[in-house]
Amino acid sequence: MAEVTAVLVKDLRDKTGAGMGDCKKALVESEGNVEKAIDWLRQKGISTAAKKASRAATEGAVGSYIHMGGKIGVIVEINCETDFTARNEKFQALVKDVAMHIAAANPQYVRRGEVASDIVDREREVMRSQLKEQGKPEAMWEKIIPGKLDKFFREICLEEQIFVKDPEGKKSIGDLVKDHVATIGENLTIRRFARFALGEGLEKKQTDFAAEVAAVVGQA
Repeated sequence: MAEVTAVLVKDLRDKTGAGMGDCKKALVESEGNVEKAIDWLRQKGISTAAKKASRAATEGAVGSYIHMGGKIGVIVEINCETDFTARNEKFQALVKDVAMHIAAANPQYVRRGEVASDIVDREREVMRSQLKEQGKPEAMWEKIIPGKLDKFFREICLEEQIFVKDPEGKKSIGDLVKDHVATIGENLTIRRFARFALGEGLEKKQTDFAAEVAAVVGQA
């Protein structure tokens, strides 16, 4: 098996236009063989999705999902290229699935590029402090932190979260969208979403029942 190097990953990305993460996965699955990796990407529809990504997606739909008897609500906008596709059953099912996933997984952003640099910098500092507490050599920190940041992004970014309905627990929301790009034949993109949880952000009144009972007894 050939070693999957950064040079190989970049070469595959240049040839297919697929994301770095997808290229690395394709090379691992193909044991470092670039041609087989290209076939793997094509089979998954990822190469096709990358080629369509530059095309304007200005149509689409706004979908919603209500969960737990009205305790959680989600609104999501997913764009496509044509109004015809926006009415397509597969596209509408994608919108519903993504909205349901957002309700369950509570992402904070659509993609990692939306995460403010000061939040990432703060997370880096927390990681450095943790590594120091764990006694890891300082020379290793910058090699460990990128992997930890990837995990951080997978937790908070919608496109990188594992789809809650995937039985194998491997397919991300980004992968789900790419699968639909390959099937539908248009560029599709998740633009934005909002998630509401009943009572979120409100200061709930804390009742001291013991004090209330004592007060009632004292008035009796």
